[in-house]
Amino acid sequence: MSPENPRVGRPRRSSPVMLEEAAAELFLEQGYDRTTIDQISARAGVARTTFFNYFTTKGDVLWVELDAAIPRLRSALEDAPEDEGSFAAVEAALRTAAADIPASRVPWAVAHRALMGTGSELASSGLARLLAVVDIVERFLARREPDARREDVRAAAAAIAGGAMAGAGSWIEAGTSRGSLADALSAAVGPVLDGWRRRLRAPAIGAVDWPDEHRSGITGELPEEQVERPQ
Repeated sequence: MSPENPRVGRPRRSSPVMLEEAAAELFLEQGYDRTTIDQISARAGVARTTFFNYFTTKGDVLWVELDAAIPRLRSALEDAPEDEGSFAAVEAALRTAAADIPASRVPWAVAHRALMGTGSELASSGLARLLAVVDIVERFLARREPDARREDVRAAAAAIAGGAMAGAGSWIEAGTSRGSLADALSAAVGPVLDGWRRRLRAPAIGAVDWPDEHRSGITGELPEEQVERPQ
């Protein structure tokens, strides 16, 4: 569906997409909150039970593309060559996950959230998906960077996921002039990857080999000659 005119030319490529397109029409007509699963199913021409073959909640129809991309990200990282750098592998996996999303498939629920009234649902259900991406990247980095501190690995994964989200947002807002989603993700995540690549390979902050004569001052212990003795 073209986000510039989401009611025109609804493609019947698969049942999830049929339901997504039907939901888009209804959300534009009457808003997200006033639309029911029964109405979405009827508009798509399928039984209500068919809806639950693909989605658990009404909010899931907002994330058809992302929910398909997350397993691709996981698989790409699992298949990453062992001799490929950790952060190069993450960028390549993000590009692989985005490769099947053409410029014409911009998430309508995000692009038209004001018209559809999907803002609150995007915030709540989007968080779970963002955390899923963080978890996938964190597990991969923890495996590939075993000497890195756990909190650094977690922070790196969160920063990468946040960068990817920012890149996707810029891509959506670019309108008809947008290029590929993969390129938008690389542009946004590249600086994040470079920064964390250096951070995880650097010595831990405070890991200084102090001479013995200074060590007592660091630990808070007084040198022997400064210890007050009872008279």
